Amino acid sequence: MSQLRLLTSRLGVQAARLLAPHDVQMSSWRSRSSGPRTAFPGSRDGGGSSYMEEMYVAWLENPQSVHKSWDSFFRKVNQEASCGPPQPQALSVVPESRPAASSRTKTSKLVEDHLAVQSLIRAYQIRGHHVAQLDPLGILDADLDSFVPSDLITSIDKLAFYDLREADLDKEFQLPTTTFIGGSEHTLSLREIIQRLESTYCQHIGLEFMFINDVEQCQWIRQKFETPGVMQFSSEEKRRLLARLVRSMRFEDFLARKWSSEKRFGLEGCEVMIPALKTIIDKSSEMGIENVILGMPHRGRLNVLANVIRKDLEQIFCQFDPKLEAADEGSGDVKYHLGMYHERINRVTNRNITLSLVANPSHLEAVDPVVQGKTKAEQFYRGDAQGKKVMSILVHGDAAFAGQGVVYETFHLSDLPSYTTNGTVHVVVNNQIGFTTDPRMARSSPYPTDVARVVNAPIFHVNADDPEAVIYVCSVAAEWRNTFNKDVVVDLVCYRRRGHNEMDEPMFTQPLMYKQIHKQVPVLKRYADKLIAEDTVTLQEFEEEIAKYDRICEEAYGRSKDKKILHIKHWLDSPWPGFFTVDGEPKSMTCPTTGIPEDVLTHIGNVASSVPLEDFKIHTGLSRILWGRADMTKKREVDWALAEYMAFGSLLKEGIHVRLSGQDVERGTFSHRHHVLHDQEVDRRTCVPMNHLWRLHRPRETGTLTWCL
Repeated sequence: MSQLRLLTSRLGVQAARLLAPHDVQMSSWRSRSSGPRTAFPGSRDGGGSSYMEEMYVAWLENPQSVHKSWDSFFRKVNQEASCGPPQPQALSVVPESRPAASSRTKTSKLVEDHLAVQSLIRAYQIRGHHVAQLDPLGILDADLDSFVPSDLITSIDKLAFYDLREADLDKEFQLPTTTFIGGSEHTLSLREIIQRLESTYCQHIGLEFMFINDVEQCQWIRQKFETPGVMQFSSEEKRRLLARLVRSMRFEDFLARKWSSEKRFGLEGCEVMIPALKTIIDKSSEMGIENVILGMPHRGRLNVLANVIRKDLEQIFCQFDPKLEAADEGSGDVKYHLGMYHERINRVTNRNITLSLVANPSHLEAVDPVVQGKTKAEQFYRGDAQGKKVMSILVHGDAAFAGQGVVYETFHLSDLPSYTTNGTVHVVVNNQIGFTTDPRMARSSPYPTDVARVVNAPIFHVNADDPEAVIYVCSVAAEWRNTFNKDVVVDLVCYRRRGHNEMDEPMFTQPLMYKQIHKQVPVLKRYADKLIAEDTVTLQEFEEEIAKYDRICEEAYGRSKDKKILHIKHWLDSPWPGFFTVDGEPKSMTCPTTGIPEDVLTHIGNVASSVPLEDFKIHTGLSRILWGRADMTKKREVDWALAEYMAFGSLLKEGIHVRLSGQDVERGTFSHRHHVLHDQEVDRRTCVPMNHLWRLHRPRETGTLTWCL
């Protein structure tokens, strides 16, 4: 052991001596290799410098023996040290000397500083969101914690955490491949590194993604947000964003003027949600999506109907008329619970898009699994196994997202083979209050979105008073869903300008918050002032845009007075063409004959008691059950299980698909069903006799049985 230590020491000294004559100033390095590290005196963690020296000595002997990144690094060092090309030399052990020890210390410090910079970069990637400027009111930290992580450089003295000094700020450091802050540059000064990290992770966007296990996915997110200049918008994009904000805000203002004493659960304080949703839809349409299914609570629903789904305004306005009569039974519900189905052209991509907003009578998160089921069904009937044509968007409130268990349950279905919709974009309207409950009293987790971490969904927090940041985040979220077919969360940190509804007085319970809200400049004025200052639009153009939409609303209001009858057809989230006449009246319902010929039932019974696959070994206990079914069929008798089998089998014959969902749908709770047989000798080999019932028919004319555990 002592000989090994002596050899290690001498190898380290040899590397230091070889570097010393050239007074090499190695300002950057990139570690690509991995392997055992030998402790070296003077190293902070006991291994960094010695490991580098070992690599250098190995390179001197044979440049091909080390990873290409080490080879490239050492060649660069030698080129900087001399005008000639690098000349690897044969290893020769030399005695220790004081100059060598000094060089060894420099090398050790150099390695430690680079490791420290890499740790610093990683710290921002992991914890930068804790100090991001997310709250537009500037009252609370979005994560409910005023603690500032000690490894973020929020002041010069914090450099000491990494054993760095102010003098190191202007030193150049090689950037690791786990960051894109350099763009095309491979080295940056420490000062510039910190500045770019703060710009990416500590401004109006807070990123939570480093918990994701997949390195490729983490790299994808880093590239989208760290690359310099990535958040640039053209004048046309800025003008479109402004126009969408105008429509979002003026719609709410119009309702407030016309029906000041009506509940409408307006979107004031988060008007940016409208351009956010439209951006997700635009980007998804650009990538091939044809059908978008939305679910949301009551807040902002009327605005979404008007400006995202683009429902006729007069049909919305007439809902405020107390004299409006329902044309059919069961159609009555408050206006901010109703759904909508609409096919239209997406103006940005000029492609057809079908939008469906699912009705949500129970207000909040109960709609989540309904939306996912509808999306799954649409994908199934379109043959869209990868979710490239149909997608879902779920809008949540912050309190409900953290508080309702159905959110967690829905997330856990998101990646199961029988339930996945290949990724959902979740948009949280985080107005930092739940009815009248302060978030500090509403949840134990730092963020309302922490539940999404269980499925490795990235979480993008964004200050809703920065519309361009919101739009960029939503565009990335749509790309993420299309690229990785996984859920993603956009957390719009905003505020609620009025009470829980328009009749509420919020000052009763949140006086300080609402004093600040009353002072808050609306996001539309803030953004318009910005664009006017940079000459993207003029004040006159801005005022004309407002006047144009106000005129649209007034004209629709005039037409709405002629609406006397409410047709439920106009408020359904699916077209249901067979249920309504051209005029929107429900058709009279009839009960067709449902009998089945005996020969069909006999055929189903015979298949139900057989194993259609060859060389398929079933459990011996199951053989008795199948024999019993065959005997019942022969005697023209049925039990519950066989009757169910015949009912399902006859539906398949008519081309109707059957999907069973639950933990024991294959075998049946009482071991009675056995729709799915398992080979006792081949793992995961199964047989579904029911799907062999009508093999002689054309596949398109018959249904299939799907079981979902």
